[in-house]
Amino acid sequence: MSERIVFLDRASLPVRFTRPSCAAEYREYSATAADQVVERLSGASIAIINKVALREATLARLPQLRLIAVAATGYDCVDVAYCRERGIAVSNVREYAVHTVPEHVFALIFALRRNLVGYRALIRSGAWQLSNQFCAFDGEIRDLHGSALGIIGRGSIGRAVARLGEALGMRVLFASGRERPAADLRYHSLDELLALADVVTLHCPLTPSTRGLIGMAELRRMKRDALLINTARGGLVDEAALAQALAEGWIGGAGFDVLTAEPPREGNVLLGLDLPNFILTPHVAWASIEAMESLADQLTANIDAWASGSPRNLVG
Repeated sequence: MSERIVFLDRASLPVRFTRPSCAAEYREYSATAADQVVERLSGASIAIINKVALREATLARLPQLRLIAVAATGYDCVDVAYCRERGIAVSNVREYAVHTVPEHVFALIFALRRNLVGYRALIRSGAWQLSNQFCAFDGEIRDLHGSALGIIGRGSIGRAVARLGEALGMRVLFASGRERPAADLRYHSLDELLALADVVTLHCPLTPSTRGLIGMAELRRMKRDALLINTARGGLVDEAALAQALAEGWIGGAGFDVLTAEPPREGNVLLGLDLPNFILTPHVAWASIEAMESLADQLTANIDAWASGSPRNLVG
């Protein structure tokens, strides 16, 4: 036990967290503003973060820092290149969301394909109560069976989404990428996938090459009744273009769990969309109790493994 560990945004993980056994000193803060980071990490050898940004200007003022343990899979909040140059290890948490995110994806898909938001509004308006027959029709209901599911990103979550889609009788298409294709997957160019898929779902990281991946041109290529699902990162999609696409009927609907800036304190064009074919949830696809407990356990294991000289889940 020799490490001084500071968890900067503990409230982002609202489940039990086991203090790493290597901690000589452990301190946690519910949340940390950008101008508090250096003070709170002063003297710390290990920082635990979820979404607190650690860029070069900040890291340069923390000479004792040797490990950044990210309490998430995505690590775009860390300047990994600078950490590599200065010998600061960075670890992330992997595959904890392999059930919860795919389930959230299909919750959005089911709600949109079966027009649940529209039908709930119909009942609240009293229209069913005044109907001349046993049911009240207001908007299309579509089956998933026999439709095409286009997946952009073929990591563990993308593959888990594919398995659920196949179980429902969907035809699964993957977008080709720079990596060597796996022999067991069916690949299409992005343009082909967008034109063929009835549902397009994003499961790729946010990088310079994927930022703005889905913009006006891509939305125009999609089927007019297709759905776009994003539970990955908000920056993958041009949000203004999406708002226009939904308002003008270029696509059938969208289900989002992420926005470009979170929380959206300065507003966002998608926040004002009051449409039955658009559902926005507040970045909670990852947050089942089971998934968060798995994340917390893996986070502790990552730190203790690094401290013992057998690091795991290092990035960069």
